[in-house]
Amino acid sequence: MSRVSATKIDVELDRLSPIPLYYQLAQAMEQAILGGRLQPGDRIENEIDLAKRLSMSRPTARQAIQALVDKGLLVRKRGVGTQVVRNEVHRAVELTSLYEDLVEAGRSPTTELLDYRLGAADDEIADELGLDREAPIVEIRRLRRADDEPIAILANYLPADFAPAPDELRQKGLYQCLRARGVTISEARQRIGARLAEDDEAQLLHEDEGEAVLTMQRVAFSEMGQAVELGRHVYRASLYFFDVTVQSR
Repeated sequence: MSRVSATKIDVELDRLSPIPLYYQLAQAMEQAILGGRLQPGDRIENEIDLAKRLSMSRPTARQAIQALVDKGLLVRKRGVGTQVVRNEVHRAVELTSLYEDLVEAGRSPTTELLDYRLGAADDEIADELGLDREAPIVEIRRLRRADDEPIAILANYLPADFAPAPDELRQKGLYQCLRARGVTISEARQRIGARLAEDDEAQLLHEDEGEAVLTMQRVAFSEMGQAVELGRHVYRASLYFFDVTVQSR
């Protein structure tokens, strides 16, 4: 497989200015990113090539690149190099559907149904959903993309009576499917965390093995107080994060 060539940008450095060279370079690259000359996914020169082309020291070039990595504008990937970060998905920690959040943000969500099976609830799932052990449930696993970019792996467990059909889940979000069945989610208990991606998760999300991912576990309840869904979701930490507003007491 051939490597994608690095994108070079014209940089004018004022070597007589009191402004450090690394900062001038970082500013020039940042302006190129924000102005659209460097696009999400573009690979930039490595610090060695950049330092040689601009006649500066390698530590200076490295410092400029790191400044933009710290700002979230660039990301380093093993075997790929340093790339401009793709547009991130910002999501408030609210009782909403990822599918509908993406639509509202002007993104184009698509869903790949990875697994759909009818089974029996084990002790943990039965306890979370308030079901009898061995009660019939449907386990669903989906890959959600935003503008054709994989963003999340969604595993959901539902009492069989509430489970949408596979074709519905390929076209709509889960909560939209539930509303069509007269089930409105009014409350949820959720836990957000982080861990390292498992091998199959990294492959589906186009991340390197061992990269960090965000996790969310949610139990959603209907207006009648019945648990209707247990979700265990994995999100790309490089493209996705949760927004939380906190207030003092």
